[in-house]
Amino acid sequence: MSDKKIRAVLFDFGGVIASEGFAAAMHELARRQGLDGDVLLRTATDAVYDSGYVTGEGSEADFWALLQERSGLRGDDAELRREVLSRFRVRPGMIELVRGLRRSGLLVGILSDQTDWLDLLDAEQHFYREFDRVFNSYRLGKGKRDPSLFDDVVAMLGLKPEQVIFIDDNPGNVERARSRGLHGLLFRDEDTLRAELDRLLAE
Repeated sequence: MSDKKIRAVLFDFGGVIASEGFAAAMHELARRQGLDGDVLLRTATDAVYDSGYVTGEGSEADFWALLQERSGLRGDDAELRREVLSRFRVRPGMIELVRGLRRSGLLVGILSDQTDWLDLLDAEQHFYREFDRVFNSYRLGKGKRDPSLFDDVVAMLGLKPEQVIFIDDNPGNVERARSRGLHGLLFRDEDTLRAELDRLLAE
């Protein structure tokens, strides 16, 4: 079997496997509190990194405190968490795609910049069982802003970068994966993704 043959497909979670609950929640919270939604989302995205929460080096309380300090957002931590988690809904069509890829003999995983919220979401929606591996920045101590994360994950899979497809809705993450030799696909919609995967897997 050729070393160039695709052996694994890795999916981002929020915005790909599931609706992007974090962004949706920030825009809704901003609307309710008279804040700018785009600004709040950018501030929240930076705060989840700067607090260390996304890499398991800080706590959820650290994240919310930093976000509130930087943005003026108000709310109890548990209430704000509910606003976020309730908006992550797993997409049935994506789960069907994952099942089909696994049936074809490919290793399929999640590679997500997430916190321990991913475990809470799985406890409710039971999606981990659909995947061979789950790579979460909170457990790895490193996020996708660091390109070396892709080297680490490929090594943990025992594969070469060119044997792995990575799918994300964030163009920066896709470019960083490509810079490390993976096949990076930018998620736009399910139909486009299926066509792009069919093309790559047929090569």
